[in-house]
Amino acid sequence: MKKSIIGAIVGGLLIFIWQTLSWTMLDLHRPAQDYTPKQDTIMNFLNSQLNADGGYLMPTVPKGTSFDEANKAGEQNMNKPWAFIEYHKSFHITMNDMYMNMFRGLVATMFMVWLLCWMLGKWSKLSFVNVFLACIFTGLIVFINEPYNNYIWYKIFDVRAHLTDALASWGLCGIWLGWWMKRK
Repeated sequence: MKKSIIGAIVGGLLIFIWQTLSWTMLDLHRPAQDYTPKQDTIMNFLNSQLNADGGYLMPTVPKGTSFDEANKAGEQNMNKPWAFIEYHKSFHITMNDMYMNMFRGLVATMFMVWLLCWMLGKWSKLSFVNVFLACIFTGLIVFINEPYNNYIWYKIFDVRAHLTDALASWGLCGIWLGWWMKRK
């Protein structure tokens, strides 16, 4: 148990540090959160049109629309512009919120690595290569499950950054765990 906990703390820190670098200094996710000089005009318009926080896919049909009507609307919108908007009426993040979000992210990452360490601890034959590959495969599973499946449907603009994150962060974790988990 001690081995899994130490493995999770260090492995989680490595993934957390990579993610921090990826979203900040390396700016890999810029294509999904780019700047437009028209942001004030767009935000003013959205504020005048949307009454509540929510995710909006445009164009789409109202809930309860029949399959045939939805299909017809889809055909009419083919090759026209579309948008996916995550809208919030108020932006309010204090430093305390930021610290709490970072803490929660770090704990979640450590827990995720602990789950992998627990499974690795059940293996009868641990080698550096097996543990490293298990970490890389975990990163690929994480990538395929969410960012890639989103990309299939919504063409997210930072899918390559998510792939880089999965391989780099879980690769770093794999190097650590490959050494740590096979120690006596």
